[in-house]
Amino acid sequence: MNTNRAVFLDRDGVINVKRDDYVKSWKEFEFTKDIHESLKLLMEQKFKIIIVTNQSVINRKIITKLELDEIHKKMQLNFLKNNIVIDAIFYCPHKPNEGCNCRKPKSEMIERGMKLFKLLPENCALIGDSVSDIDAGNKVKIKSYLTNEQKLLSIIKEIIQKI
Repeated sequence: MNTNRAVFLDRDGVINVKRDDYVKSWKEFEFTKDIHESLKLLMEQKFKIIIVTNQSVINRKIITKLELDEIHKKMQLNFLKNNIVIDAIFYCPHKPNEGCNCRKPKSEMIERGMKLFKLLPENCALIGDSVSDIDAGNKVKIKSYLTNEQKLLSIIKEIIQKI
């Protein structure tokens, strides 16, 4: 079994419930239904877990980088208490019109994760809740799955069997 495998996950809509007004604090952060069970399955199968998330709330001046880091720190602590390790979090702070290379559907965040962990495309998958997530995964030729929280656990099980 290859132990250098990874799943890239979008945050909003996959790990936490998506809000129309953005997650602005830990109080507003609500885990999706099957996320803990899904990530535990990945951990048991020795997958790296990497979050790649567009967070334009920073450049929109809705929250600061420090506030986003605090949300992510509390999210990771919650996961650690459940024996789940997030190997890396990459986020893009830019608004859609800023023309950066990191905002999905561009693939820079995924490429950074693949380089950091020396991952091959055939050993990776991406799970997102929007077409821009899928487009980013397709650009680096990794299996990409469009999900909603009802389908997450079945997608994770499929990934474990295919990679």
